[in-house]
Amino acid sequence: MKKKSKTDPALAVDIAGLKMKNPVITASGTFGYGEEYAEYVNLNQLGGIVVKGLSLKPRLGNPPPRIMETTGGLLNAVGLQNVGVAAFLAEKLPFLRRYDVAVIANIYGESYAEYARVAEKLSAAPGVHALEVNVSCPNVKQGGLSFGANPKAAAEVTRRVKAATDLPVWVKLTPNVTDITVIARAVEQAGADAVSLINTLTGMAIDLRTRRPHLKNVTGGLSGPAIKPVALRMVWQVAQSVAVPVIGMGGILTAEDALEFMVAGAKAVQVGTANFINPLAAEEIVQGMRLYLKHHKIKNIAEIVGTLQV
Repeated sequence: MKKKSKTDPALAVDIAGLKMKNPVITASGTFGYGEEYAEYVNLNQLGGIVVKGLSLKPRLGNPPPRIMETTGGLLNAVGLQNVGVAAFLAEKLPFLRRYDVAVIANIYGESYAEYARVAEKLSAAPGVHALEVNVSCPNVKQGGLSFGANPKAAAEVTRRVKAATDLPVWVKLTPNVTDITVIARAVEQAGADAVSLINTLTGMAIDLRTRRPHLKNVTGGLSGPAIKPVALRMVWQVAQSVAVPVIGMGGILTAEDALEFMVAGAKAVQVGTANFINPLAAEEIVQGMRLYLKHHKIKNIAEIVGTLQV
């Protein structure tokens, strides 16, 4: 990897007090706990890693089949399978502490109190730099989308987590609502330091041979390039509606994709499904951003944020 020169454009960003060397973050559920990709990716080149969603106790997730490829995307109904917060702290976090990369813990609960307890446990551990509150998973029967689709519930989760931690709190928003800006404003007013969006769109696929759903859960979350136009539109809307930083995601495969989100108003981006296609995707996006800025003689990545002309 070529060392950064004095003439390289500045890629560093500050998201609610969390300083990252660049705005490229790997999205929760697509990069494991970081260690799974370390053989392929130079983790030190990334701005941040959002680890697989953590709950108070380990979760097995949904029964298979729970993932399938679709036209331009991926349907998943994994159901937040994870090792639980205690195992993460004991077995996963020590590995991540070896790297110069921001670690963002994605958290999930089935009740307000559970969200707060997970936040409290993570906040006491050195090496966790921010929390991303998942109120938007469509593949679980309790919690998740049931909180994120209701502005009052989303706000209450945000307040409980904020009260339990001194870390920056990002709230991950669902697109499966009538007006995402209503939810964004509700969590901002409740104290969210940033919002990240979008999570997956609810979808399904049918096997014509059996006339049954391909997924055991019937429905799943659609991600990948197919959702990018929807994600861009929502990021643009939310960026105009809140004052807190917006972290954009949804179908980002290339540096050009990522930069479009930043032009729409995102101050940072998350790379998700692309990691399954190309493990080096996030690292290559960082390189591509640097080349774009150099080519256009832009000195700082912040200069393009929210510059969409309409």
